[in-house]
Amino acid sequence: MPQAGSQAVDRAAALLVSVVESPEPRSFTSLVDELGLARSTTSRLLQALERNKLVQRDRTGGFRAGSVFATFAIRHDRLADLAELAQPSLERLGKLSGETINLAVPDGEEIVQVSQVDGRHVLGAMNWLDVDVPAHCSAVGKLFYAYGAIPLPTGDLPRRTPYTLTTATALAADLESVRELGWASAYEELEPGLVAVAAPVRDANGLVIAGLSVSGPILRITRRDLPRIAEPLVAEADRLSRRLGQPTTTTTRTNPSSGARSRRAGKAGAA
Repeated sequence: MPQAGSQAVDRAAALLVSVVESPEPRSFTSLVDELGLARSTTSRLLQALERNKLVQRDRTGGFRAGSVFATFAIRHDRLADLAELAQPSLERLGKLSGETINLAVPDGEEIVQVSQVDGRHVLGAMNWLDVDVPAHCSAVGKLFYAYGAIPLPTGDLPRRTPYTLTTATALAADLESVRELGWASAYEELEPGLVAVAAPVRDANGLVIAGLSVSGPILRITRRDLPRIAEPLVAEADRLSRRLGQPTTTTTRTNPSSGARSRRAGKAGAA
């Protein structure tokens, strides 16, 4: 049986986790009901958490993460945190597919490759972390275009292969398909023989903040294989989204700040 001090710490920690992981401020009653604690105990623990800046109340009296978390976020490297959180997903996808797995995030008009797990095959193996490619040739780039995470390009687009989409009209049609499917693909659009599939990672508000991708040669990934590749990829992206606070009932939203802009995206990561 835990000692009284340890039990109090466990209860306070449970309260803190419930508040921090919630996408919305938590009411006092909802916390009492969820954790099954006495109202007096819950009140006392919340007051202690509030004194130490771990939780704070909004204007309606709801509890949300305190200012100490904002301070931590400012000082901390969010990309390193995201990469660490996503690493199990990358490794599971790498083991399942045998292909190269990447995690990328949007950054203004660019795409930044955050992490990579190499495939087990020599053919198709490449380090995408230091490679810049046009976003319209990239599965993860098209993914970010589709959900407004980076601004749409205008005018004619550079041709990399006979399959590259070179007009805004062709790209717009492809992006509509991305939104319908929930995943993007680039089939020999960046380089001959190279295929990639990407799925969106969402934050607690439903906005696409990252993308998971699988890439490999057409010798192992044909057009008929794309849905087979996409299914576990989407599942892992959804799992990572839930770890970031995305509710299972929330649908993906378009990022409002970038959807209205129409400047050419500069560079992207893995195809």
